Amino acid sequence: MVTTMQTDTFTASHQRRVADLADAIAKEMGLTAERIRGIRIAALIHDVGKMYVPMEILRKPSKLTEVEMEMMKHHPQAGHAIADRVECPWPVAEIVLQHHERMDGSGYPQGLAAEEILLEARILGVADVVEAMASDRPYRPAHSLEEALGEVVHHRGALYDPDVVDACVRLFKTERSELPLWRIGVEAGCS
Repeated sequence: MVTTMQTDTFTASHQRRVADLADAIAKEMGLTAERIRGIRIAALIHDVGKMYVPMEILRKPSKLTEVEMEMMKHHPQAGHAIADRVECPWPVAEIVLQHHERMDGSGYPQGLAAEEILLEARILGVADVVEAMASDRPYRPAHSLEEALGEVVHHRGALYDPDVVDACVRLFKTERSELPLWRIGVEAGCS
């Protein structure tokens, strides 16, 4: 049996790019190497729960219906169930579960707000949004990197942790040769 994740190289590539960005944001914020390692691991598997989402939904070239969106919103819980089976020194399963939670409580699946959301999940959430917006999707071409950063800046404090947003923006405003994020800007047609 071929699973969705085996055939969905798009999700795997997205997870690697999100991991690179989350890692860089965490470093910019001064987190310890050990904590950063946990964030990176969570980012590398944050969408593993999408293996339970039908490929037709993952690759749909148009807007999802309400029912399809509800199916998609289940992936953090499915990912948590998978990650929770692995013994790990970091709260990887909780980070995976919380990566779509938002500061104002409007996220999913638990409707957590502000400090109820692990810092690692807040970092992952910003990295996920910026990478997703700056990359092509089946239903739309990539937005510019400026638009992706504008999204998190616009919702700074409401949806996204202000410190995380500020760290993310600093990364792109300063030249960092060790930062593998050039791929995001290049893929999105930014200079």
